[in-house]
Amino acid sequence: MHYRELGKTGLLVSEIGLGAEWLERHDYDECKAIIDRAQELGINILDCWMSEPAVRTKIGKAIAGHREKWYIQGHIGSTWQGGQYVRTRDVEKCKEAFEDLLSRLQTDYIDLGMIHFVDQEEDFVAVMEGAYMEYVKDLKKSGKIRHIGMSTHNPDMAVKAVESGIVEMLLFSINPAFDMLPPTDNIDHYFADHYEEGLGGIDPARKRLYRLCEQHGVGLTVMKPYAGGRLFDEKRSPFGVALTPIQCIHYCLTRPAVSSVLAGYDTLEHVDAAVAYENATEDEKDYATTLSLAPYHTFGQGECTYCGHCKPCPVNIDIALVNKYYDLASMQDETPSSIKSHYFDLAHHADECIGCHACETRCPFGVKIADRMEQTAAYFGHSSKTPLIYTDDH
Repeated sequence: MHYRELGKTGLLVSEIGLGAEWLERHDYDECKAIIDRAQELGINILDCWMSEPAVRTKIGKAIAGHREKWYIQGHIGSTWQGGQYVRTRDVEKCKEAFEDLLSRLQTDYIDLGMIHFVDQEEDFVAVMEGAYMEYVKDLKKSGKIRHIGMSTHNPDMAVKAVESGIVEMLLFSINPAFDMLPPTDNIDHYFADHYEEGLGGIDPARKRLYRLCEQHGVGLTVMKPYAGGRLFDEKRSPFGVALTPIQCIHYCLTRPAVSSVLAGYDTLEHVDAAVAYENATEDEKDYATTLSLAPYHTFGQGECTYCGHCKPCPVNIDIALVNKYYDLASMQDETPSSIKSHYFDLAHHADECIGCHACETRCPFGVKIADRMEQTAAYFGHSSKTPLIYTDDH
């Protein structure tokens, strides 16, 4: 298992995580088996947004004696009222539900205290300006939560969270299908039977969000990486092609600022299928070819999706990373020093490009890579490397 820093929180989280929602439909023995397998394979982060008491109790019992091995995302505002889930900003209801979470998980703290499910503008304002936020801050001050996070499906609200300076990480819904859609405060739009014809490429609002998160050190954990399983079925997929769990996970992990993909597991085999990513071949990870040949919609044409298909470069430039750093930096009026530092820490830089265009023949999305290398070299300035000259004998 590989581990990534979760933004500026200082936490090293597993690339593959556990979204615990599906555990609601299993008995304790099944829940424990799934959690044990996840822990055995190196998974160390789980999200428990659910308010239903029984599943909280099962999770707490399953991790008892191993609490220190887990980073827990626990949600503030997910409550159980009258036998059903209710999202609320009522502080007394939030307190009651959060104390219940601590008790049932058999812990006295939550690593990532999540502002629960903010998709609408008026809700964001209510959360940030009212008594609810004071309660969240009090939880952090008392040590009952270690870091403040927020969950949302709406990139516009996610951007507001990043810019607030309060939110340290986000739980955000990411997959190739959702990334094509413009911001919405209605999650049902993401699960429509069909997307509009002509929809193509990653929506600009989402690209901006990923770049802002990277620049501000706000880590992302991912929910809905499989779009509820519809991406596994070519008949239900909006692209008209089926993707694998490994391809979906790789797509998420190539987005800027993403630290962990929290998939849902019904069986031990589901856990194994996700963790298989860690030993997968490049061919198995390759979502780009599949999406570029999809019969419905155009995905990413003309823009770099950081898929790495362009490798190998004859002068060993990590083209995907160079493109990522250029994209992260160029949206700013002034180049962030951190991005410039990361760029120049690379072993090879854009000004070393020899213009052979071999990478472009492999790019499934028709990116003009040599032109981008020129633009990047002009943007960052030249490195100390001497560019090679391309010849027919190379």
